[in-house]
Amino acid sequence: MEIKRDYYLNKLIRKMDNEFIKVITGIRRSGKSYLLNNIFYNYLIESGVDKNHIIKFAFDSGQDLLKIGENLMDLDILSGERLANPQKFLEYVFARTNNDEKYYILLDEVQLLASFEQVLNGFLRQKNFDVYVTGSNSKFLSKDVITEFAGRGDEIHIMPLVFSEFLQTYDGDKEDAFAEYQVFGGLPAQALMKSDEDKMNYLKNQLSNVYLRDIVNRYDVRLNSELEDLLNILASGISTLTNPSKIESTFLSVKKSKISANTIDKYIDYFEDSFLIKRVHRYDVKGRKYIGTPYKIYFEDVGLRNARLNFRQIEPTHLMENIIYNELRFRGYMVDVGTVIKRENGPNDKDLKKQLEVDFIANLGSKKYYIQSAYSLPSKEKLEQEKASLINIDDSFKKLIVVKDRIKPSLDEHGILTINLFDFLLDMNSLDL
Repeated sequence: MEIKRDYYLNKLIRKMDNEFIKVITGIRRSGKSYLLNNIFYNYLIESGVDKNHIIKFAFDSGQDLLKIGENLMDLDILSGERLANPQKFLEYVFARTNNDEKYYILLDEVQLLASFEQVLNGFLRQKNFDVYVTGSNSKFLSKDVITEFAGRGDEIHIMPLVFSEFLQTYDGDKEDAFAEYQVFGGLPAQALMKSDEDKMNYLKNQLSNVYLRDIVNRYDVRLNSELEDLLNILASGISTLTNPSKIESTFLSVKKSKISANTIDKYIDYFEDSFLIKRVHRYDVKGRKYIGTPYKIYFEDVGLRNARLNFRQIEPTHLMENIIYNELRFRGYMVDVGTVIKRENGPNDKDLKKQLEVDFIANLGSKKYYIQSAYSLPSKEKLEQEKASLINIDDSFKKLIVVKDRIKPSLDEHGILTINLFDFLLDMNSLDL
């Protein structure tokens, strides 16, 4: 079956013919190639574009490489011994285009083309070319290349399936679907598999044989076991505050390893640059400033997180928080973790400061939302606990609690909206209820 990814398709449609290189980034196996070569390609054909005016090329495809005369015996992509020849590729493109008519250039895994920055910069000067590329590593694309283009690269980051997209693949009610989703996540190929065994094996194999191997090869990592141990620690601690110094102490006390905080920080950068995780920094709401460390870690896909822990640590509260975070990012929000200082009277009327946490501060343009994630609100005390930080924020931006309990949206006297998780996940406008 085809999984519709209309949100990303509409982004590409909005950016057509804007004289930028459209750079589609994302974790491997998240659906970048399918979005570009199937969904967007079909849109172009259905819109009346002549297929001869669409140049599709995948640099990880042996069939495509043969089209430009590459010797596959000499071109070992996996080991990185040699990249595709840019002169052969340019000759292939210009033999099929002219300077007068419009052409759409769709390039998959463009980082496997030698001198791809120069090739794409050249395409920017072809006023009749509209260019779209994919890549799986931010050091190749979302950072260095966009800098190389001097502001003429336009990034579209694609994530694994969010819950509303995952529902397209699931034959059952949303409660059962969410139970499945919080365990196995949203990598498209996994979502289409039928058995739990196949899903588990796929996720574990992808993590070991694709993602981790990719990081080790790309960055020439020498401390392989420490890299894997670090990923285990990060996976175990999603949605909790951490920092490299704290992790360094864990390595020393538990693993008897003297890996430094600087190396840990570098390895976390590698995970983030490969789109496996996101680091989310704290923001002092009243002081209006960022707090350097500690920060929180969330996984781009909760299925990969669970696979790293052999599916032994399925904590609904933390997984729900990770899923809400990914949903906010999917909708285009910039997301921080918030802190609020509450002043209380202590013994002998001494002024005490208590630090409260806001799970998420979501910003998009002039919009801002303060959001708490609560798996359940079984008592008045628990409800008051979740509201405490929100009540102590004295601005007028909207404040919400997202709860897994089956409830109707309700607004209290403080202006705090409490909504059900599914109302939030399945309605793109849910923050404005």
